[in-house]
Amino acid sequence: MNILLIHQYFLEENDGGGSRFNEMTKQWSKNGHHVTVLAGMMHANGSEKRPEYKGKLFFNKQHEKVSVIRCHVSESYNKGFVGRLWGYFSFVFSSIWAGLFKAKGKYDVILVTSPPLFVGITAYIISLFKRLPFIFEVRDLWPESAIDTGVLTNKFLIKFSLWFEKFIYKKSRLINVLTPAFRETLKDKKKVPPEKIIFVPNAADFSLAEKISESDFDPENFRKELGWQDKFVITYVGAHGVANHLSQVIDTAKIIKDTQPNVLFVLIGDGMQKKELISRAKEENCSNILFLDSVQKSEVFKYILASDYGASILKKVDTFKTIYSNKTFDYMSCKKPVFLAIDGVSKELIESAECGVYVEPENPQDWAIKIAEIQKLDNIQLGLNGFLYAKKHFDREKLADKYIEDIERAIDE
Repeated sequence: MNILLIHQYFLEENDGGGSRFNEMTKQWSKNGHHVTVLAGMMHANGSEKRPEYKGKLFFNKQHEKVSVIRCHVSESYNKGFVGRLWGYFSFVFSSIWAGLFKAKGKYDVILVTSPPLFVGITAYIISLFKRLPFIFEVRDLWPESAIDTGVLTNKFLIKFSLWFEKFIYKKSRLINVLTPAFRETLKDKKKVPPEKIIFVPNAADFSLAEKISESDFDPENFRKELGWQDKFVITYVGAHGVANHLSQVIDTAKIIKDTQPNVLFVLIGDGMQKKELISRAKEENCSNILFLDSVQKSEVFKYILASDYGASILKKVDTFKTIYSNKTFDYMSCKKPVFLAIDGVSKELIESAECGVYVEPENPQDWAIKIAEIQKLDNIQLGLNGFLYAKKHFDREKLADKYIEDIERAIDE
């Protein structure tokens, strides 16, 4: 089968971030399917383009057997709301052109993953010209999440986004959702026919964790190199943006820096609020927070393996009660317990797997209490629980195969 994937945030090789489709497409190509990706030139948390993309509208790359066409995205992407919006639409325009004139050959299906929601424009227009069905994937309930976090406030844009969301759901052949809560929302609130919805969630990438564990990498030696040997390390990997609301880490660090001096928060990644967070941590004299830049996926897993807990954190809004966090599965694949500050289905996941602790988002007092408690737990067993649960229910290779089966069924119908 020939698949045209539209994914603005498809990672570069070894980039840090959500690698869902990097792993999915690798599995698909291994099984004989041909995949071409229309991707953006800007990382989701980045502030500038790679040098090889400067001054170019398109750039062809090969990720093993997967063909990737990098499409222009404005460098205003991470410069405020207007810049972000233009970043979205600049990709829409460039990816439409690439899909019509750069993506050579015949395709069986278009698969498009959002957010941003506006990539649906690309999918719809290409599907019309090439007479192909398209499958729309919902990784986040957008525009609700943007509205809830205060990122999207313009009434016209909200109205347009809600209309377009309804339109794209109607035009798609299938809609894939990443959590059971998304499925219920689409059925009950968006009135999407149940038979149109499939469920292929986020998944754990066991291959990378196993590869590192089987190498000569020693987590204890790595801890010594980093000066963590006497620390209880809670590591967060991901975006430093409005939705993540990492200021709650600083609030907690301020409370426990004297009462629990052995605790160290490690924040790995980048984003619009990172400079502000670093500045505030210095003002509060929070030497118990370590900020690290984004690193390659393989390096990130080394930091996770050397930590005591992996943290999944989001702003306290109702929309985020419906999501599974990508990074949660990375922690589970590394046999690390999860420090979870996300309510809803993520909390239910951790409780079902018995693999971590839930703390109330934006409640630093609760964080402080729970951090003191988890230092007394059998964290090795909690980490193993998460690994075994993810292996049974969220193995990426198995889910990639299921996804293909669903796509083939949709094409046949």
